[in-house]
Amino acid sequence: MNIKEIPVAVVGLGLMGSSIVTCMLIAGHPVVALAPLGNDLLFAKKRISDDLEKSLQHGIVKNNPEYYLQNLTITEDYADLFACKLVIECTLEDVAIKQSVYQKVESVIASDAILTSNTSAIPISTLQKLTLHPERFFGLHWAIPAHTTRFLEIICGDDSNISHGEFLYELSSHWGKEPILVRKDIAGFITNRLMYAMYREAISLVEGGYATVEDIDRSCRNNAGYFMTFVGIFRWMDLTGVPAYHTVMKDLLPTLNNSTKVPELISKIVEAGGKGVANAKGFYDYSPEEARLWEETYAAFSYEIRELALKYPADLVKKTLKERQEQQQQSQ
Repeated sequence: MNIKEIPVAVVGLGLMGSSIVTCMLIAGHPVVALAPLGNDLLFAKKRISDDLEKSLQHGIVKNNPEYYLQNLTITEDYADLFACKLVIECTLEDVAIKQSVYQKVESVIASDAILTSNTSAIPISTLQKLTLHPERFFGLHWAIPAHTTRFLEIICGDDSNISHGEFLYELSSHWGKEPILVRKDIAGFITNRLMYAMYREAISLVEGGYATVEDIDRSCRNNAGYFMTFVGIFRWMDLTGVPAYHTVMKDLLPTLNNSTKVPELISKIVEAGGKGVANAKGFYDYSPEEARLWEETYAAFSYEIRELALKYPADLVKKTLKERQEQQQQSQ
């Protein structure tokens, strides 16, 4: 697979879109970055350049930003997408907006190009019905920063051709990802279903007076946060003894929160205009300086945790076992 022969387009150049562009440039793709909104056009190149500069500082890339930027075209003209073989839509979570974007994209790209959406909320089966070639439409669900995190979900809709999904699965390994191929469309995909179950239980514990926000976060950081970069849920249960979990589940599962309503705690924050760190009003109170520092600290952490995760890839034990077996054969 020659990455240089696969031009990629990213439509929507907010924080996530710009980070995806950075990821594509680092992988070696020619990239067309399209800004449906004029404001994005103003800030996109600086965001991408800054991401590339930080990637150089942290050893993710070996070349200066200019080396990668020569493969980038930033535009507002959909006609510039004509040669792209993969298009990643990264616009607002609004079906009407996305449909308008798809119509403009499909008016210029080839019929065999793959069209994807970074949506985290709208079913892929719903979006693909808005396109001319639903069998070539998929979800690509990223985590931010897209150019440092290992996470990527590739989601099939009801009409998706699985062979194209497998192509994206293979291609994403060149993007520094450990991808997940979601073979059947489901609300929230995989990671959101897992995380929102945790969010709901965490809020329920605070609302019930069992612990403070600070204590809940402390619990997550020092328990799940301790092992999750190393292994996932199922490997963790294997490592620590499956029967114990079976025993606990019988008594604990009936007591967990299963409400279908949005919790009052988060509703009050949103109704009061709180956005979290973005405007210094969330589950915690922040001074403007604290909010900025949290954003800066998280950005630095994302590079550090990437280095740790790379030391322990999913297939580490298999590779180590194979190496040891080869060494034993050579010594015989």
